[in-house]
Amino acid sequence: MTLKRHRSHPVRVLEAPDGHDVIIEGRLDVHTVPDIRDALHEVIARGPGELRLHLGQAEIGDATGLGVIVHLHRRARREQRRLWLVGSSERTTRLVRGCRLDRILVPAHGEHTVSTLTA
Repeated sequence: MTLKRHRSHPVRVLEAPDGHDVIIEGRLDVHTVPDIRDALHEVIARGPGELRLHLGQAEIGDATGLGVIVHLHRRARREQRRLWLVGSSERTTRLVRGCRLDRILVPAHGEHTVSTLTA
Protein backbone atom coordinates (compact mmCIF):
# COMPACT_ATOMS: atom_id res chain seq x y z
CA MET A 1 0.00 0.00 0.00
CA THR A 2 1.32 3.46 -0.85
CA LEU A 3 0.53 6.00 1.83
CA LYS A 4 1.89 9.19 0.34
CA ARG A 5 3.41 10.12 -2.94
CA HIS A 6 5.55 13.20 -3.44
CA ARG A 7 5.89 13.52 -7.18
CA SER A 8 8.06 10.50 -7.96
CA HIS A 9 8.86 9.75 -4.30
CA PRO A 10 6.84 6.77 -3.09
CA VAL A 11 6.59 5.54 0.44
CA ARG A 12 5.28 1.99 0.47
CA VAL A 13 4.11 0.34 3.66
CA LEU A 14 3.79 -3.41 4.02
CA GLU A 15 2.15 -4.84 7.08
CA ALA A 16 3.88 -7.81 8.68
CA PRO A 17 2.85 -10.01 11.62
CA ASP A 18 5.56 -8.41 13.76
CA GLY A 19 5.20 -4.78 12.63
CA HIS A 20 5.58 -2.76 9.44
CA ASP A 21 8.04 -2.57 6.59
CA VAL A 22 8.39 0.89 5.05
CA ILE A 23 10.14 1.15 1.71
CA ILE A 24 11.38 4.60 0.73
CA GLU A 25 12.69 5.32 -2.75
CA GLY A 26 14.33 8.48 -4.00
CA ARG A 27 15.96 11.43 -2.35
CA LEU A 28 15.40 12.39 1.29
CA ASP A 29 15.93 16.13 1.51
CA VAL A 30 14.22 19.34 2.56
CA HIS A 31 11.70 18.98 -0.28
CA THR A 32 10.60 15.39 0.36
CA VAL A 33 10.94 15.01 4.13
CA PRO A 34 7.53 16.52 5.07
CA ASP A 35 5.60 13.88 3.11
CA ILE A 36 7.84 11.07 4.33
CA ARG A 37 7.55 12.22 7.94
CA ASP A 38 3.75 12.45 7.75
CA ALA A 39 3.46 8.98 6.20
CA LEU A 40 5.71 7.43 8.83
CA HIS A 41 3.89 9.15 11.69
CA GLU A 42 0.74 7.40 10.45
CA VAL A 43 2.54 4.05 10.42
CA ILE A 44 4.02 4.51 13.89
CA ALA A 45 0.58 5.34 15.27
CA ARG A 46 -0.96 2.15 13.80
CA GLY A 47 0.12 -0.06 16.64
CA PRO A 48 2.88 -2.16 18.13
CA GLY A 49 5.69 -4.06 16.50
CA GLU A 50 8.92 -3.42 14.74
CA LEU A 51 9.28 -0.70 12.15
CA ARG A 52 11.73 -1.62 9.41
CA LEU A 53 12.83 1.29 7.24
CA HIS A 54 14.11 0.03 3.88
CA LEU A 55 16.56 2.55 2.44
CA GLY A 56 18.20 0.55 -0.34
CA GLN A 57 16.65 2.74 -3.04
CA ALA A 58 16.82 5.97 -1.02
CA GLU A 59 19.48 8.66 -0.99
CA ILE A 60 19.99 11.01 1.93
CA GLY A 61 20.41 14.35 0.20
CA ASP A 62 20.99 16.72 3.10
CA ALA A 63 20.92 17.04 6.88
CA THR A 64 17.12 17.19 6.82
CA GLY A 65 16.99 13.68 5.36
CA LEU A 66 19.22 12.31 8.09
CA GLY A 67 17.38 14.32 10.73
CA VAL A 68 14.01 12.83 9.83
CA ILE A 69 15.36 9.33 10.39
CA VAL A 70 16.61 10.33 13.86
CA HIS A 71 13.26 11.98 14.59
CA LEU A 72 11.39 8.86 13.52
CA HIS A 73 13.62 6.71 15.71
CA ARG A 74 12.74 8.85 18.73
CA ARG A 75 9.05 8.92 17.86
CA ALA A 76 8.98 5.13 17.46
CA ARG A 77 10.63 4.69 20.88
CA ARG A 78 7.99 6.89 22.51
CA GLU A 79 5.37 4.57 21.02
CA GLN A 80 7.20 1.47 22.31
CA ARG A 81 8.33 0.51 18.81
CA ARG A 82 11.79 -0.20 17.49
CA LEU A 83 13.09 1.32 14.25
CA TRP A 84 15.49 -0.74 12.16
CA LEU A 85 17.38 0.35 9.05
CA VAL A 86 17.28 -2.26 6.29
CA GLY A 87 19.36 -2.41 3.14
CA SER A 88 21.03 0.96 3.56
CA SER A 89 23.43 1.94 0.81
CA GLU A 90 27.13 2.16 1.54
CA ARG A 91 26.86 5.96 1.41
CA THR A 92 24.01 6.02 3.93
CA THR A 93 25.91 3.67 6.22
CA ARG A 94 28.97 5.96 6.06
CA LEU A 95 26.82 9.01 6.85
CA VAL A 96 25.25 7.28 9.85
CA ARG A 97 28.66 6.19 11.15
CA GLY A 98 30.27 9.55 10.41
CA CYS A 99 27.64 11.34 12.48
CA ARG A 100 28.01 8.66 15.18
CA LEU A 101 24.35 7.82 14.81
CA ASP A 102 25.20 4.13 14.51
CA ARG A 103 24.84 4.07 18.30
CA ILE A 104 21.08 4.60 18.02
CA LEU A 105 20.17 3.74 14.41
CA VAL A 106 20.58 0.00 14.22
CA PRO A 107 20.81 -1.91 10.94
CA ALA A 108 18.51 -4.92 10.74
CA HIS A 109 19.98 -8.32 10.03
CA GLY A 110 17.91 -11.25 8.96
CA GLU A 111 15.28 -12.25 6.49
CA HIS A 112 13.62 -8.87 5.85
CA THR A 113 15.20 -7.53 2.68
CA VAL A 114 13.65 -5.50 -0.09
CA SER A 115 13.93 -8.42 -2.52
CA THR A 116 11.89 -10.71 -0.27
CA LEU A 117 9.30 -8.03 0.38
CA THR A 118 8.71 -7.01 -3.20
CA ALA A 119 9.00 -10.42 -4.84
